[in-house]
Amino acid sequence: MSRKLSQWMAVPLVLLLVILTGCQAVGGVDVGQATINNTNVKSGETKQSMHINIEPDKQFATDEDLEMIKRINSISLNIEHAKMKDKNTASVKGSVSIEGTKLPFHLSMDKSGMTIDVDGAQKPVYISLGTLGGAETMLLPIDTKELEKQMQELSPKVLTFVMKHLSNTKNISVTSVQEAVNGETLSLNKLHMEINGEELLAMVKPFLASISKDEQGLKQLIGDLYDVLYPVFESYMGLEGTEGVEEDEMTTIVPKSKEEAVTSIYDMIKEGLDSILVNYDQELNNLLEDTPELKTVFGPETKLNMDFFIDSKLDIRKQKMLLKVAVPASEDLPVRAVTVTADSELWNIGGAVTVDEVDASRGVMELAEGEVTPGQVLRNFDPNSFVYQLLKNEMKITTKSIFLYPEDEEFGAITVKNTTFVPVRYLSEQLDAEVKWTKGSKQIVVIDDITGNEIVLTVDSPKATVAGQEVTMVESAFVGKNGKTYVPLRFMAESLGATVDKEQDTGWIFIDRP
Repeated sequence: MSRKLSQWMAVPLVLLLVILTGCQAVGGVDVGQATINNTNVKSGETKQSMHINIEPDKQFATDEDLEMIKRINSISLNIEHAKMKDKNTASVKGSVSIEGTKLPFHLSMDKSGMTIDVDGAQKPVYISLGTLGGAETMLLPIDTKELEKQMQELSPKVLTFVMKHLSNTKNISVTSVQEAVNGETLSLNKLHMEINGEELLAMVKPFLASISKDEQGLKQLIGDLYDVLYPVFESYMGLEGTEGVEEDEMTTIVPKSKEEAVTSIYDMIKEGLDSILVNYDQELNNLLEDTPELKTVFGPETKLNMDFFIDSKLDIRKQKMLLKVAVPASEDLPVRAVTVTADSELWNIGGAVTVDEVDASRGVMELAEGEVTPGQVLRNFDPNSFVYQLLKNEMKITTKSIFLYPEDEEFGAITVKNTTFVPVRYLSEQLDAEVKWTKGSKQIVVIDDITGNEIVLTVDSPKATVAGQEVTMVESAFVGKNGKTYVPLRFMAESLGATVDKEQDTGWIFIDRP
């Protein structure tokens, strides 16, 4: 259900966010400039809250669906105090509430990484920002700091271009109000805006038509983009694996001359826009006929209500939002609508800010991709804590599914004396267990990742111990001709908390750990 829901929400969400940046001056307030100011905040303090509500369609929703929706609707985020010192340094104190249970958290970050402390953790969790998403493998031989600076300078230019061509919504107004921000009463301009799905869709054609007529503005934007992105393109083409690309092929993709590139890209965009606009109405009607679900998503029930509270410096000091996206309900997606409500307050804009760093004096648990096991994560939390129960029972981070094929000489199972054996190291490591063996010794120690229990085996002996208790295996562990140590499969899997099933027709063996 969640994947389909996200698909139907994605399109209106993106367009609605674009609309937010497209408001022109209203009642003497330059909303566009206020939006740019808000994106360029270098320092400040804020508090925020957000809640999601899913409206089920009772015609299609099962009891299980209703239970899941009820749980989702119980989730809310409350940021009590967030501080931003600069673009790299910040801290957040707040809580997440789920089904009436409040989970406090404290987060701080700098340019190197992020430290998160939550209730029930023995040590805060540290995430290195340099390794997130495999960033290390994507680094280009360019000055990343300079690129980041250029991208920041480019953002307002893109926003300005968008705002230039987007018309205001029909329901938009500005009034002078007295409003409290962080306990202080301020004189602010309240911008109120409402738009529904039908109005949103109707704004697309005029927006495209306006861009199509703005040759100078479009060429300027393309030139700005070229200045920032062409050096990245050049660096990428110089990386290993692209040596076979001839220089003339590169210039065919993106010309070296900025003037030539701007002209070429402009002509391509202009041709594309004009082609779209010629048959826009007919193509839109065809799309709505072919995909009638879009009539629901872009219908009158999809709504956005926004209140911006703006000061004399055009800084947005307070925001309130209600976004409701109507969803085409079905058996696969028993949902009628999703509503997101959020509000925020911002103060000390551009002032001196000291962040609240997470206390790491007791050490941290560093999360590095591929290096932290589920058991290590769980052992960092009190078994009675909410996070522990969430990770184990709801997120099921310990769940593992492995399959073995008997004829696989490298990792498959083998049968000896009617007993199925498996390489002890392979199976153990697949279940995140640690394997210890002293060279010259016949003894192997396997440490269960989840429980921390030790399983001690001795090659050529049926005797073993599990968590200190002596047991007798059906057959002894042995070293095969390939040098691998084999152990009875069912014994090893069950000792590590897994179950074993064999498919009789194919011989496939399935090992599952809950």
